[in-house]
Formats: sequence, structure tokens, C-alpha cells
Amino acid sequence: MDEIVSYTLEGSVATIAMDDGKVNALSPAMLAAIDAAFERARNDAAAVILRGRVGTFSAGFDLKVLRGGGVETVEMIVGGFRLAHKILSFPRPVVIACTGHAVAMGSFLLLCSDHRIGTAGEFRIVANEVAIGLTMPHAAVEICRQRLTPAAFNRAVILAETFTPDDAVAAGFLDQVVPMDRLDDVARSAAERFTQLNAEAHAASKLRARAQALEAIAAGIEADEAGMRAFLG
Repeated sequence: MDEIVSYTLEGSVATIAMDDGKVNALSPAMLAAIDAAFERARNDAAAVILRGRVGTFSAGFDLKVLRGGGVETVEMIVGGFRLAHKILSFPRPVVIACTGHAVAMGSFLLLCSDHRIGTAGEFRIVANEVAIGLTMPHAAVEICRQRLTPAAFNRAVILAETFTPDDAVAAGFLDQVVPMDRLDDVARSAAERFTQLNAEAHAASKLRARAQALEAIAAGIEADEAGMRAFLG
């Protein structure tokens, strides 16, 4: 496993930890490493805890690649949303330990796990695309739509509102907030509790409940990729 992403299996729970030493930018390398870790968890039939580094879950796509505007940019963006789709449909329970800031694509990943635990503190959870001059991707709109409250959906997608961890619970980005020194224990306890579910019923129910969202996100990914490739010519 690449050093920026570690994989640890304890019993029936796999912990996938992102740590690039900075802000956990979702670069092509980071996305590939996370994807490989989820495949490993699938093969291990393990529930997953996905966590960031202290202070930052993820600041979103790698800005250096994003500003490049070429084929690598397209592949990074498409890869990020395909990873989100994979997490949303993953057959085992997925818990995210949000270790701090979650920005843009980082916030979208939050919306694709089964249970989201944030850490208390002065952290930002925000889909900031509109604030930085980007039209919200089709796939991102559908990811937000399937989890945020209607009011928060509009504020997040159209107004790029920044949410504190506590406000993020009310909005739908998070399910609970705990002190940093309890985050790992609470995430582990939740993941272990979810391993007691019937695995087949969990997987089938997840796909049934999220069928419309998964279809809409897949269509959004296709539309986003087609639009970006057409722009490149």
C-alpha cells in the first residue's frame, strides 16, 4: 500500500487511513490508493473505517492537478466520483472518522459512507465549488441531494455555506460529533457494532435504498466526463 494510505485489519474491521503529511489532497495517487484499500477490504469481507490525519479529513482534489486542466484533471475528477459511488454501494458497512476539515470532494466522501463521526473543534465542512468559481458537477449535486436535508442541500450546493461540525450534523454531513480523543474509539465501536448485522441483508438493503441515488450519480459522472472531454476537444 502506498505510504499516503495505510490499511490495517483487526478482526472484521479494516481501517483505511489517509495521511499525505499535508491536507490529504485527493490526487490521482491518493484516489488509487484508497480504491485499492477498499478492494482489499472487500476481499477481506471487512467493515471499513475511513479516516484522515489529525486536523484534516481531506481538503478535496489536488489543486495542482485541478488547475492543469488537461486529461489528468478529467481522470482525477472522474476517479474521485467513481470512488464516491463505490463507497456508497460498498457491500460492507463504512464508517468515516472525520478528523477535521472536509472540503469539496472531501465533504462528498462524507456523504457516501454509512455512518459519519466528526470531531469537535473549529473545523470547516464545506462544498466550496461555487465560492471558487466552479459550477457544481452533476455527480456532486446528486451525492449532496441523497444525504443532506432539503434546506442544507440548497445552502451547501448553491451558496457554498460552511458548516461547523455541530451544524453539519443538523445538515446531514455528519451523524455525530465527539471529542478528538474519543474519535477512534467511537468509530471502532460503531464499526464493530455494524459487523453484527446480517451481511447479505445489509448489502441488499443498501443497494435497494440507494438505487435511485446510485443511478443518478452514475449518470452524473457520465455527463461530467463527457462535458470535460468535449471542452478539451
